[in-house]
Amino acid sequence: MNIPPYLKEGDKVAVLCPASYIEADLTPAYDILKSWGLQPVIYDSVLAQHYQFAGEDELRTKDLQEALDNPEIKAVIAARGGYGCVRIIDSIDFSAFRKNPKWMVGFSDVTVILSHIQQQFGVPVIHGQMVKTFLDATKESLESLKNALFGLPNHISYTFSEFPHRQGTAEAILTGGNLALLHSIIGSPSEVDYEGKILFIEDVGESLYNIDRMLWTLKRAGRLQKLKGFIVGGFTELKDYDPPFGQSFQEIIFDKVKEYDYPVAFGCPAGHIEDNRALTFGKEIVLTVDESNVNIQYKS
Repeated sequence: MNIPPYLKEGDKVAVLCPASYIEADLTPAYDILKSWGLQPVIYDSVLAQHYQFAGEDELRTKDLQEALDNPEIKAVIAARGGYGCVRIIDSIDFSAFRKNPKWMVGFSDVTVILSHIQQQFGVPVIHGQMVKTFLDATKESLESLKNALFGLPNHISYTFSEFPHRQGTAEAILTGGNLALLHSIIGSPSEVDYEGKILFIEDVGESLYNIDRMLWTLKRAGRLQKLKGFIVGGFTELKDYDPPFGQSFQEIIFDKVKEYDYPVAFGCPAGHIEDNRALTFGKEIVLTVDESNVNIQYKS
């Protein structure tokens, strides 16, 4: 495992948009980064727009490439997700990054980049709040991102009783991200190897039938069979139709993994929610699930 250097006060961090454009004033979010002792470097894509994208593919590629290559930049934090990372990922030259890795931060559409980095270079990444989502984030979620970036303890413990977990303990590397994006990169160079991993998933704005379909794709492709554990985060703003699908999203998910014996935890505070705690993918965790409590503890 090639862990990037943790941040320290005075470090420069890139803020860029690899996918959709932003209209919001991000000044308060930059102030949060500054309060951590960091120097945000704002790239052109943050202020650009080309249809729904933060500038044309060439601009977004240029920004990410420059941020990855610049030795003064110690972390890259996506300003937002949306759609567009898959359009640029194959144009990025990771040669400098491979020699001198740095933290990549984001979630949602940025799952494509996070997954690609894990699979191709064995470098951990951070699934956590993006600069735009700083504006609505809980104190706890921002603190967890700071801890992840600075190498401080960042364990997660919570109680959840709305849907039965499958109890147990597992030790394995954590990976995952947005379900729709994981589904979209199956069979590509950006897809991680699921075998022996603890998988985290979340999603937003999906219809229940499509969640069912995407999970059937993962199951039929053999991606759920050899996991060591399964963590489910936020599934928000979901849609249903008349007649209804007939199952909750928890039932849809558990139905796909009920025949396996690894621990399953619902309700993880991560995803398209205000309390989106940072998860470091590519690092080994101990997942402990009992009757009503879930603990996620990093081994190092």
